[in-house]
Amino acid sequence: MRELTSRQVPLTVCPLSNVKLGVFPRLEAHNLRHMLERGLCVTVNSDDPAYFGGYLAENLIAAQQALHLTAGQLYQLTRNAIQAAFLPEPEKQVLLDRATDAYQQPSASVDCVSGAPRARRGRRAGRL
Repeated sequence: MRELTSRQVPLTVCPLSNVKLGVFPRLEAHNLRHMLERGLCVTVNSDDPAYFGGYLAENLIAAQQALHLTAGQLYQLTRNAIQAAFLPEPEKQVLLDRATDAYQQPSASVDCVSGAPRARRGRRAGRL
């Protein structure tokens, strides 16, 4: 664990398939939250969505609800995924900036399921 934490080796976790395959008896028993609290570079992913019952958004929503993940932990999962992506650093930085803006100003963020800008009441939606 120390090596994984110190080197920030990205770990892909597919919560819904982990339960369906019997790795955990139920989602509430998943160790995702513990991994985040230990400082591991964990990311949430989907694994054969048609078979295991969910794409990325469904995995994130189910994990958040079952494990009571905070907004900060969801933000960390997002940052981890961006940092682990095979993208040029400038593109990663653009995505990290967007994630930070959405986290710091939730009223100007995007809907986590559809990706559409959230409209503000009485004002136009903010820039992504």
